[in-house]
Amino acid sequence: MKTPLLTAMLLSAGLLLATTAQASPELAKKYNCLACHSMDKKVVGPSFKDIASKYKGQNAQAKLEEKVKKGGAGSFGPVPMSPNPQVPDADLKVLVKWVLSQ
Repeated sequence: MKTPLLTAMLLSAGLLLATTAQASPELAKKYNCLACHSMDKKVVGPSFKDIASKYKGQNAQAKLEEKVKKGGAGSFGPVPMSPNPQVPDADLKVLVKWVLSQ
């Protein structure tokens, strides 16, 4: 009797994660990330692929979440990244995970 409930819970969690991961390009649009970044070429800031490449193999999730939230400079040149405090932490985690997966 508990097995159907557990199965339903696991399926719901899987759908939620899949929906969240797929929503990342939409979140990038929603929070205006694409004003300065693109998938594969430098705009004002580095491309998402360049960011992923630079941090590949590193545990950079928390570092990049903080950089997006508070802003930063120097990692990819002299142009600073503006702070984005309006991005909710849950969306921020999804966005950074998505960028690092490129």
